[in-house]
Amino acid sequence: MLEAAQQGLLGILVWPAVGYLFLGIFLGIFFAIIPGLSGLTGMAILLPFTFGLLPYEAMALLMGMFAVTTTADTIPAVLLGVPGTAGSQATIMEGYPMAKKGEAARAFGAAYTVSAFGGLIGALCLVISIPVLSPLVLAFGSPEFCMLGILGLVMVGSLSGNSVLRGVLVALLALFFSMIGYAPQAGIPRFWLDWPYLLEGLPLVPAVLGLFALPEVVELAVRRGALSEVPKMGKGIFDGVRDALRQWWVALRCSLMGVYIGFIPGLGASVVDWFAYAHVVQSSKDKENFGKGDVRGLIAPESANNAMKGGALIPTMAFGIPGSASMAILLGGLLIHGIYPGPDILDTRLDILFSIVWALVLSNVIASILLMALTSQVAKVTTVRGSILIPVIVVMVFMGSWMATQDIGDLMVLVAFSVLGYLMKRWGWPRPPVALGLILGPFVERYLDLSISVFGWSWLGRPIVVGLFLGIVATLWVSVRRHRSTKRSPVEEG
Repeated sequence: MLEAAQQGLLGILVWPAVGYLFLGIFLGIFFAIIPGLSGLTGMAILLPFTFGLLPYEAMALLMGMFAVTTTADTIPAVLLGVPGTAGSQATIMEGYPMAKKGEAARAFGAAYTVSAFGGLIGALCLVISIPVLSPLVLAFGSPEFCMLGILGLVMVGSLSGNSVLRGVLVALLALFFSMIGYAPQAGIPRFWLDWPYLLEGLPLVPAVLGLFALPEVVELAVRRGALSEVPKMGKGIFDGVRDALRQWWVALRCSLMGVYIGFIPGLGASVVDWFAYAHVVQSSKDKENFGKGDVRGLIAPESANNAMKGGALIPTMAFGIPGSASMAILLGGLLIHGIYPGPDILDTRLDILFSIVWALVLSNVIASILLMALTSQVAKVTTVRGSILIPVIVVMVFMGSWMATQDIGDLMVLVAFSVLGYLMKRWGWPRPPVALGLILGPFVERYLDLSISVFGWSWLGRPIVVGLFLGIVATLWVSVRRHRSTKRSPVEEG
């Protein structure tokens, strides 16, 4: 394990991998400080550009970009009162009032310090989990992986969006999309519409770009104008660092909370900051300053949303169940390079896993230092007119889609899924289950065929399979109860 850790670190630090790491960091900062874009959009856009890279280089680029988005998204949250990503929603509660009092620099100092700390805690928890999970994963056979894939689809489907039924229906639609092309066992073409392009199945990259990238660009175009006025930073960034050091216990508690929430597929960035914020408010004796610029209310969500990423990597790497939509895209990046989660990465490619861990650690630390030094300059990007940014992003999206197979069909799939993604976003239907279904669908089908061929239907009685089935039932039950309580709460409060 120590040898794999050293090999992973060397793989990240050699050229050109370290160059891709810094490129990912700078791109992640860009995507985070433009409201409406996000780490998810960045992952979708960068994924096709990893085709020609070695695994170390690809992971450095993707993780460098992904790791820093919940650090840099503090800039629009504090200066504009607008979340840069979903993970900075609660940051606004205290960060924006601090900026209005002339304490923006202090807010940034505290946020960047605990962001680096939270990222380190998340990476440490991921490393600690490897020896514990390896024997469990190696005990899995084709029946267990089949049921595990179904559990992942149910989890992400039922926990995404505001409706369990919609989430499950979207997951089923994604399974249908994954069945386009040749059947994995019989080699019979299915649903190919007499179009040879579809015989190999729907390409992942154009579909993901269409689902997540172009709909966000459309939203950015609708807003028009500059994103903000020129912000005033104020002074006192090191006062924020001292605040973070004084509140280390809050940062540690909320970081561990972030790891736990990240480990549960389907929750992630959309709730982790609110959980942490609610915790620090409830656990504090003096609550009168919350909502008026209390630095503790800034430290809690910023430490949690960075630690969440390490937690989300645990089920992704160990079982192939993405802890978030961004992890689903990272999973696609691994598959592009022939690296499979579970026994493959934990047994034979542990160095790749450690390269991801090192990229997570280095990106958080480097981004925090860079932003402390350059925030006043980086913040000026929020004043750029959207009409200048949109053409650049659209060109990157179409170039990335074309690189999938360099067929005109790539662009047609991109446009079709862009329409689908925009309509789903507009009407409140969850999009992550579609990406996950395209990735997991072929694996579930292959493992199902293999399980039936080897075990008949007796595999349904295997202990781990039964446990996973109970997990599916429990997930649906918890999701239904959660949505019902959400619907009832406004009536009860009224």
